[in-house]
Order: sequence, then C-alpha cells, then structure tokens
Amino acid sequence: MNSVVKFVEHDLDAIPFQEASLDIWDKKYRLVSKSGEPIDLAMDDTYKRVARALADVEAPAEREHWYERFLWALRRGAIPAGRITSNAGALEHKPATSTINCTVSGTIQDSMDDILDKVHEAGLTLKAGCGIGYEFSTLRPRGAYVSGAGAYTSGPLSFMDIYDKMCFTVSSAGGRRGAQMGTFDVGHPDAMEFIRAKRENGRLRQFNLSLLITDEFMQAVREDREWKLAFPISRKEYDADKPDLKDETKFVWREWPYDGRFVVNETGLVACKVYKTMPARRMWDSIMSSTYDFAEPGFILIDRVNEMNNNWWCENIRATNPCGEQPLPPYGSCLLGSVNLTRFVRKPFTAEAEFDWAEYREVVKVFTRMLDNVVEVNGLPLEGQRNEILRKRRHGMGFLGLGSTMTLLRMKYGSPESVQFTEDVSREMAVAGWEAGLDLAREKGPAPIMNEEFTVTAEMLRKRPEMARDGWKVGSKIPGRVLHARYSRYMQRIAGVAPNLVEQLALVGARFTHHTSIAPTGTISLSLANNASNGIEPSFAHHYFRNVIREGKKSKEKVDVFSYELLAYRELINRQAMPNGTSVAEKLPDYFTTADDITPTAHVDIQAASQKWIDSSISKTANVPTDFKYESFKDIYLYAHEKGLKGCTTFRFNPEAFQGVLVKEEDLKNTTYVFTLDDGTEVSVKGDEEIEYDGEKHTAANLFDALKEGYYGKF
Repeated sequence: MNSVVKFVEHDLDAIPFQEASLDIWDKKYRLVSKSGEPIDLAMDDTYKRVARALADVEAPAEREHWYERFLWALRRGAIPAGRITSNAGALEHKPATSTINCTVSGTIQDSMDDILDKVHEAGLTLKAGCGIGYEFSTLRPRGAYVSGAGAYTSGPLSFMDIYDKMCFTVSSAGGRRGAQMGTFDVGHPDAMEFIRAKRENGRLRQFNLSLLITDEFMQAVREDREWKLAFPISRKEYDADKPDLKDETKFVWREWPYDGRFVVNETGLVACKVYKTMPARRMWDSIMSSTYDFAEPGFILIDRVNEMNNNWWCENIRATNPCGEQPLPPYGSCLLGSVNLTRFVRKPFTAEAEFDWAEYREVVKVFTRMLDNVVEVNGLPLEGQRNEILRKRRHGMGFLGLGSTMTLLRMKYGSPESVQFTEDVSREMAVAGWEAGLDLAREKGPAPIMNEEFTVTAEMLRKRPEMARDGWKVGSKIPGRVLHARYSRYMQRIAGVAPNLVEQLALVGARFTHHTSIAPTGTISLSLANNASNGIEPSFAHHYFRNVIREGKKSKEKVDVFSYELLAYRELINRQAMPNGTSVAEKLPDYFTTADDITPTAHVDIQAASQKWIDSSISKTANVPTDFKYESFKDIYLYAHEKGLKGCTTFRFNPEAFQGVLVKEEDLKNTTYVFTLDDGTEVSVKGDEEIEYDGEKHTAANLFDALKEGYYGKF
C-alpha cells in the first residue's frame, strides 16, 4: 500500500518530548522553590524566566521589546547554557549561583600559600556552579629542592590530589557534580607522571586531563628527535650561579607563564633548565597508549590556541574550561549558548529538505544580544573573574544538533557535502555575530579593552611581523581595537569574507573580544532539544542508554533514550522504524549514521571545517571502536595537528578502565564483569544484567564502576 506524508512548514514542532528529556529538564533546569514546589510549570516557563531576566538588563523603555524578541529566539532554537537556563531570573531562590559555565583559575604560583589560596578560590567557584580549569605545570617537578622548607617537593601531581578531593566534597554537598580541567605542559619534567595519572583506580576522577602540546614537540616527534623536559630557572637561582644560558644542553628558551621571578628575554621567552631528555616518540607512544586505553589525557595544541587567540597581545593562555571549548587566561570566564540547528530544517526527510538561512542568521543576532546581557548578571564569586569578564565581555555561542540536522537534510555525517554544510553554518554564525557585535558597540559601547592603549613590545613584533611592516615600532601606543580587528589571525580571516565589517570594528571596537565556541551540550541537548545530537557531534546512537545520577541511589541508573532524528522519522514518516531493523517496514535510510559509523579522519574533517570560523575552540570527541587498531589510532592525532585543530579528543569503549555516561546496549551485552564475593567466590555477569546489592538493584556495569572507582553510595 502506498502512503503519502503531507508536510507543513513546521512539522518538527509537533514532535513530543521524550520522557528522558522532560526528566532532565525537571531535575536540572526547572526552577523550584525552597520547599520543592515548581515555579516553572512547563518548559516554556523556563524560557520566559530567562528572557525576562536578560531583557531586564536593557533600558526600561526597551525591556518589553527585547523580552518578546528574546522569547522568540528561545522558542526558535536559541538555548543558553545550563548555568544561564538554571540560574537566570532565580536570584530569589538561588542567590549564590552564577550564570557562567566556564572559568579558569588564576595562575597557581609555585608556593604552598598560593597553592592553597587557589584551592579556596576554586571551592568558591565550584560552589557557585561554575566549572574551572587550572594549569599545574607551573609547579616545580617532583624532587626539586624547596629552600624555605629545607626539603624536596612531592611534585604537581600530589597537589592535584588536593584539588580533586576538594571538588568531590563541594559537588557532593551542593548536589551538582563539580567539573574541573587540569592541563600540563608536555615539556615539564613530570609530564610522564601526568600522562599515567588516571591508570590508578579512583585517582583524579573529578578532573578531565589534557596535555599542552607544542609545535616544538610535534616537530620533534615527526623528526624522531630527543625531547627536552625542562622547568624555568628562577631569577634567584640565576643570580646565585650565573649559568651559561646559551648552553643548549642545559637550557632551552620556551613560551611559559612568567612573572618577575623568571629569566625572560626581550621577545618574551623564558629560560628553562633541562632536567632530562628522552626520545620524543617514546613520550608520544606513552600519550597515545594512555589515550587509547583511558581516553585521557586530551590533546590541546597550545601554540595554535595562542596564535589564533583574538586577544593574542595581552593573554598567554595555558588552561581551558572542563570540556576544552574555552581556552581562557588567568581568572578568565566565559558564558555559553548554543543554537539548535534542527529548528531551521524545512520539509525534513524529503528531496526538498532545506535549511532556513535567513531565520538562522536572525536568531544568531538576537541571541548575541542575549548572551552579551548575561555579562551584567554574571554572579561570579571572585573579583578577578568579574573584572576579567567585564573588561573583555567574551562569550561563546555555538550550535547543537549538527548530526541530527544532517540526517533531517538527508546528508551523511562526514560526507563532502556535510563538511561544506558545517563550514557554512559556522561561517554564517560568525559573520552574523560580529555584525551584531558592531551594532551593540555603537549602541552601548565596545568592550573596555578595545579603548585601552597598549605599548608595542618586541614580543608583539615577533608574533606579528606585519605590524613592523605597517610602521609600528617598539614603544608606540596602539589601541586594543586595532590589535584585535587588524592583527588577530582570526579577524584577518573574517576580513576575507567581510572586509568592511572588520574595518569598522577596527575603528569602533567590538562589544566583545570573542563570540563563538562549540560546547558538548550534553544535558541541554538531551533535555531542551529533545536529544538532538550533542554540539558538533553525530548522534551517539539512535537508541541507547544514559547513566544518570539519582538522588538517594548508590550507583548510576540506566535510562532509555532515542535520538531526535529517530523520533522525528517515526513521527513524520514511519512509526515502525528502529535501528538495526531486520524487516523492510522497520529499516531506516542509510543516511541515519551514528558516531561509530564515522571514520576518525571524517571526525577531524568536520571539526576542521568548523574551527576555521570559531574564534575560541571546539569540544569534540572522535569515537573509535573497541577493536580499532592502535597504529591507525595514533595517526588521528597527527592528522588533527596537520588540519589546524586547537585540540583533539578520542573515546574508545574500554570497560576495564571506566563506564561512560552514554552506553550502547550491544557494548553492555558483549562485556562480562567479574565480582569477587567476601568468601572469594567469583561471579560473572553481563553488563546489561541487573544485580541486587545492598538493598538496591543496579546494572552490573554501573555497580562494577561504582565499586572500582570508589564512588558507591557517595552521591
């Protein structure tokens, strides 16, 4: 029998929210009173609360106009990040919370006082609901002599353990899991210890870990050279011994966070004492094997980050937020938001399927104003954080649902047309956002840093030789807006497609220094976007389980989830369709792809297409099968470096190491977990089977993970 599906313009609006989506909204984003009574009665009430809070930043006469515009944008796909959605307009009920997702600690100085001061600051930051990143390679290596203590230091990793325990304690007390990123320079003498840190069960589990990978190291790997592990020599050490800093066997000059304590040359490089050398490829293999087995450490190409930073002249970035999409300076913070791309698809699953570019650009412009207003209600707990965000006003707008949108448009994720579509949505977001940034600067004034005057230094001329060609000399004064618009590598790229816009930004200054980044969007995708694919990713699977923390439960709970595109296809085309359907009536079209269907190089190609137009960074994970060959795996990271990425992360399911948040049924069925009872008896159970333990039922996989990692009963 032939059947005809009649499409109207907004068929996708009629797709009901699945139970898992409503549950996450209820638990994470719905505002409730202190007594537990819901204040947001429906999801649209959450949008109204956020729109009202951000419109109230406007001049009184403009508030109603912008309330309507903000509410329109929220209903048409603008989704502020979790802290904004949860906390904007909630001051009466949650007075000590922030609307900011991303922060980075102040530089951790190499002293016990400062290490513990930063622990205190981090605790306040986590308590406010913000994630935080730190660089730990500023601390002396294990075994270095500490003259004040008359002893030898235990090294940076031992101090990271303190931050780890603090985070677990604060998140347990506050009910929301704390998020931390620890970064570490690949040239630090303790880098190998950092690489192996998570091989120890339960250690540093409140951290994501990433190495700061330099171009110098990558070149040493490619050329099979020795790699020097070094740490800055202090001015005090230099004055006492007067060593020959030109001796390349003992000293090397590197980019490093510096203050008055180190020896720095006129171009800003720091003298570092060589502690040991090793073959670069041996360290590379250690990084790759750890990443292959444990999915960490991540890979931050720090020279690329700083080269492409819009604030290249006044920031030396060494850390990121917990998911890596926001490289930030000391005390840096950034608010986030994502545009749900699925909302702009017209006539989905048909030969006439198309993307509504005009409405997309309009939503981006309105959303840009919304996010800029969040700066005024930031709620950050530290003065340094507040000063930083008010001076630069950076925000990170991205998108979610890219993979789902490709499916609605009948594209295969990773195909040449999908790579081009990714570049197009990223470029159009960028140009529309900077157009809005110029309009806002004319209306409200640019970010304060734009009107500051800076003194040209030899370091600036080393990093931007074209400044000398333009006539700038050491000692000249130059406004921030010119350094930003004319000499940032990213804005030079924008000038290639919008030259008049960038010229005006150099004259007026932008309202903000940064506009775009792509976050992982895990729970806002699952809840407010009805499980559209996360961020820039394809859908993890079209039917799978999510492990969620439940109040009062001693392990995580497995929840049934469907992808947005599968819900849409079943609603609009074929109610019987299911992944892996065996009958003709159940089969999905071949453009329904998932993370495991995508080759690693295709993941990198998609990320590179977007990164070209994203001024901060992108949180993306290349999923690889458990049986993916190690030699091929290593090539992913070399390819990422070649393609100009700022970072790279992979995930390979490895139940011996950890149990992920997102789990496919076949992985659980194919994994056997072995439990040893008190009497020594061993019990073998498949991952998807249920076990009754300690008066509760758990899946074998979640119980095994909770016991192994030491978090059982501690939520």
